[in-house]
Amino acid sequence: MKLIIVSGLSGSGKSIALQALEDMGYNCIDNLPIALLHSLAIQITHAADPVSQRFAVGIDARNLAPDMENFPDLLDSLHAMQMETQVIYLSADEDTLIKRFSETRRKHPMSNVEISLNEAIANERQYLIPISSSSDLTIDTSHTNVHQLRDLVRQCVEANNKNGLSILLESFGFKHGIPHDANFIFDVRCLTNPHWVPELRKSTGLEKTVIDYLESHEDVLAMYEDIRQFLEKWIPNFQKENRSYMTIAIGCTGGYHRSVYLCERLGKYLKQNYENVVVRHRELS
Repeated sequence: MKLIIVSGLSGSGKSIALQALEDMGYNCIDNLPIALLHSLAIQITHAADPVSQRFAVGIDARNLAPDMENFPDLLDSLHAMQMETQVIYLSADEDTLIKRFSETRRKHPMSNVEISLNEAIANERQYLIPISSSSDLTIDTSHTNVHQLRDLVRQCVEANNKNGLSILLESFGFKHGIPHDANFIFDVRCLTNPHWVPELRKSTGLEKTVIDYLESHEDVLAMYEDIRQFLEKWIPNFQKENRSYMTIAIGCTGGYHRSVYLCERLGKYLKQNYENVVVRHRELS
């Protein structure tokens, strides 16, 4: 029995996430009122067909305030029913959301003649705190297109279906913005940069020429070792807190060389000890 709850800001990609889950065989319901969640959970627990026991629901800000405030308590009641739940919360920065609403010409559900789009986004973010604070996984979609979001949701849900903590290692470029969904962010811009080597500039940290170049520099090797030791020490603490997900972001200037190399190498190391490790390169996707 499994129930995935997808929520988040309007324009952040909730419909896309639900479509991805539907493709994975989940029975999906969009815009389900929070007050009906308990009834749905009862229906799932009494389903004879195992396929009918996998549901995903979309919940947005169009709920009564008391129901929204009671969401954490409702989640506890689902756990008491032995219902396996997973809360995925989607977010994006204000500029990205404004751009998406402008491009699609959609009206924000919380805006009107007296409330501007900026104010509506801020109000919605505040209104959804009971859900965002209860989420197992937060995904920042500011730099994610439709196909990337589908793949990321699929990878994270598949990893969660296995036992143990799911770890997402993500490389990124600081000049394209910081990911807001990370538990740890490591800045590696101080390291030797292959970008300044003309023959390596158009390559990435996935290619042997760049890997050999980076591994010939002591500062890169020292940074890898320091991050490895840090994660080796602190990941078990996240496990003790019964966390479902942990996101580790590593950033360089552009997100093509140093951060990619370190994520790949750390990912290979962590896969020796953890079953559910996903490596994602934001700027290469």
